[in-house]
Parts: sequence; C-alpha cells; structure tokens
Amino acid sequence: MTKKQAQPENKELSDYKQKLFAEAERLVKEEFPRKVIEFDSLLKSQKLSYDRLAEILPDKSLNIPVPDVENEQNGNDEPPLKRKKVVEEEYKKGAPVFAFTSGTVPCNENLAQLMDLVRPKLRDAVEQCNTVKMWITLLIPRIEDGNNFGVGIQEETLSEVRNVESEAASFLDQMSRYFTTRGKLITKIAKYPHVDDYRRAILDMDEKQFINIRLVVLEMRNHFSTLHDMIMKNYEKIKVPRNSNTEHLY
Repeated sequence: MTKKQAQPENKELSDYKQKLFAEAERLVKEEFPRKVIEFDSLLKSQKLSYDRLAEILPDKSLNIPVPDVENEQNGNDEPPLKRKKVVEEEYKKGAPVFAFTSGTVPCNENLAQLMDLVRPKLRDAVEQCNTVKMWITLLIPRIEDGNNFGVGIQEETLSEVRNVESEAASFLDQMSRYFTTRGKLITKIAKYPHVDDYRRAILDMDEKQFINIRLVVLEMRNHFSTLHDMIMKNYEKIKVPRNSNTEHLY
C-alpha cells in the first residue's frame, strides 16, 4: 500500500507559527489578566467617577457670545431701499462667514484627555485579540466526520474573540466620530447663537460621551475577564481538540 507523503512545511512559515503560538499563549496567560486589572482600576478611579460630571461639562456660553439684537430702524432715517443697497454693496467683497469674536471654541479638554487615555488601550486590545484569533484558527484541525467536540469548543472561543475584537474597533470609531459631530453642532451655535437648544445639546452630548467612555472601559474589562476565563477552562481542548490520532494517519 502506498502511503501519502506529507508535504514539508516552509521553514519561515513554521517559525512564524511557533512565534505566533508562543505570543498568543503569553497574551492569554499574562496580558489578559493584566488588562482586566488595568480596566478595573481605571473604572474605579476618580477620572471616571460620576462625581466629575459637573467638572467635565463645559460652560454653557462655549465662548460664543450672543450678539445684541438691534432694532430694525436702529435710529437711521435712511429709507429701507437705500439701506438695503448699502448692505448689498458690502457683501460684494465676498461671501459672509461666521465670526468667532471671542477667539477659538475649544474642544472639551477633559473628555479629550480621557479618550487619549483609553484609545491606546483599545488599539492594543484589537491587536491582541487578532493574535489570539489567529492562534486558535491555526489550531483547528482538518475537517473530519465525528470527534468534533473539541473543534466546537475552538469555534465557540473563536467567536468570542472576534466579538471582543469587533467591539474594541467599534469603540475606537465612535470616539473619532464624536469630535466631528460636536464640531458640526458648534457651527450651528455660531450660526444661530440665540437658540439655547443647540447650546444645551452640546452639554448633553458631552455628558453622553463621558458615560460612553465609562461604559467602554466597563465592557472591555468584562470582555477580557470572560475571554480569559473561557480560554483557560478549555485550554487543553483548544490546543488539542481531538484525542485520537486519526488526523495523523496517512
């Protein structure tokens, strides 16, 4: 009977896999517990305490003054048509722009500092989950009939890792969109400075963002805790999903 000869694996690819496996196992055993403690400490710190809300929210004026509303006559005895012609002449020089007479409108510095603190942690979480995802994927054996209980555990764990990776990436995207949305609302206030609803919307948006940052840290702590627990409880099955040696037969 002729035996099938196993194709030798490329040495560079084999070295890459060995390094990946070693790094993934280190992440699961060392980095994931450290992440849980890190996120938990941040969550319980004063930086994310709800007592800071009053300090976090900006002043309602937002450095955009409310201009005085002048009477239409304004003490001017010129006929309306003549006044209109003068205004039209002034606008011929170029399109009107919104002027921030009190200088720039700053972003919410307190929230910006919190996001600068959390963003690198989320970026690391995405990369670490990606490494663990590749580790589990490469450990999945070839497809066979039966004896797939261990493979099912691998796939369930892989699904959880993908979920954590996807949520961390989504949180990063949400933080970037916050500044764009807030900037558009600021221009609305500059255009309609007398409308208090727009000013109140900025306060509500900043409060919501603070709560979102806190929830992000809370969710990432829970995700890493669950992920570490799941992998360690099924560690042997993830590494060796099949007890029989059928996959090694030729």
